[in-house]
Amino acid sequence: VQLQACGGGLVQAGGSLRLSCAASGRAASTYVMAWFRQAAGLKREAVAAISWRGDHRTYAISVKGRFTISRDKAKNTVYLQMNSLKPEDTAVYYCAATRPYSVHDYYTQEGSYEYWGQGTQVTVSS
Repeated sequence: VQLQACGGGLVQAGGSLRLSCAASGRAASTYVMAWFRQAAGLKREAVAAISWRGDHRTYAISVKGRFTISRDKAKNTVYLQMNSLKPEDTAVYYCAATRPYSVHDYYTQEGSYEYWGQGTQVTVSS
């Protein structure tokens, strides 16, 4: 599975961005997908994850209510809609994918994911 993330950029605080991650490979539509981010000098952290059916989602507390993860199985693409952006959201954002153990699973541990995209920079100015 190959993951191609895009949609990052520079935005003012309070603005919005939508990240996209296209997955190649026939089985990709059955994978758990997630977004992680890594700010300068900090460890990579989970932002949001979605089950392969798209019926279960989880979010980091810091983004809950502002970010929305979704997926289009026909396009093998997962999205991260980011609203009300804050300077502390500045980071490189990575998409990740892995085979689930069950249909409702989603994971927030970095080590749970087999496949990673290349990252896309999000910068929020104050």
